[in-house]
Amino acid sequence: QVQLIESGGGLVQAGGSLRLSCAASGRTFSSYAMGWFRQAPGKEREFVAAISWWSASNTYYRSSVKGRFTISRDNAKNTVYLQMNSLKPEDTAVYYCAARFTDSRGVLVSGREYDTWGQGTQVTVSS
Repeated sequence: QVQLIESGGGLVQAGGSLRLSCAASGRTFSSYAMGWFRQAPGKEREFVAAISWWSASNTYYRSSVKGRFTISRDNAKNTVYLQMNSLKPEDTAVYYCAARFTDSRGVLVSGREYDTWGQGTQVTVSS
């Protein structure tokens, strides 16, 4: 089972950009479906983006971030990224990456489908 460590969070003004990274341990990272989730204070965790292990072009986003966020992976570096552009105050949350070893070629969008989580990284967008 992989271990996940997120980085790249911080404080940014509205309209700015951040790139989150999620580094995974283990030799089978390329066989893991990966996802990003977030949780704002007082709110439930919500799905943000997901990427298949089968094809890096197989991605899926929640509607509110589509066109602004991009998920990608570099299997040689055992890392998944979340490029966040045109950030809004409502994007403020703790962002978590998640992983699941699977033979499914699709993306996983439910938190219940993932079995490994990182510790989270705080993203704060000021208005």
